[in-house]
Amino acid sequence: MALAATPLAWALARREFPGKTLVETLATLPLVLPPTVTGYYLIVLLGRNGYLGKPLFEATGISVMFTWQAAVIAAAVVAFPLMLRPARAAIEAVDREYERVASTLGQNAFQIALNVTFPLAWKGLLAGVVLAFSRALGEFGATMMLAGSIPGRTNTLTLEIYRAFQVGDDARANVAALILTGLSFGVVFLSERLGHGVRR
Repeated sequence: MALAATPLAWALARREFPGKTLVETLATLPLVLPPTVTGYYLIVLLGRNGYLGKPLFEATGISVMFTWQAAVIAAAVVAFPLMLRPARAAIEAVDREYERVASTLGQNAFQIALNVTFPLAWKGLLAGVVLAFSRALGEFGATMMLAGSIPGRTNTLTLEIYRAFQVGDDARANVAALILTGLSFGVVFLSERLGHGVRR
């Protein structure tokens, strides 16, 4: 996710191109869409009869639906905007004078981003990774639709809480909830610390 969000954040922060607002809107959409709607769109795209899923299945016999890969994809798509937005803000906060100096030394745009911009924006990039990870950890709706809740294969901690609640296993639900709460507290605390560092 970070490998996709960081270059896009750089392009949105440092480049002007046709359709930029549309790209930004589409990339941010999972942040405001109900997760079940996002999950439905993923099924339309990746399901066995989907726009990408059907040719993939016909060519290879591989179906993404109801696999652990589907759970990863669903969580990554929903969390993507929370990586993109802090990353873009961090890149925009980098003084462009440093980039201009690197340019006078013969570095191209890719080298400048890799050697100057990203290292200077590392706290914001890391804060984005932490926030996105936290959101992905708690993803439910899109994951349930695309991956289901198959014990030992696609059931995440969030889905495990739901399953345990359904069958009345309060002890298992409590343990899973405490684990998620602890992890969430840790990543939010780390994100706040990094955020204060970026603002300073």
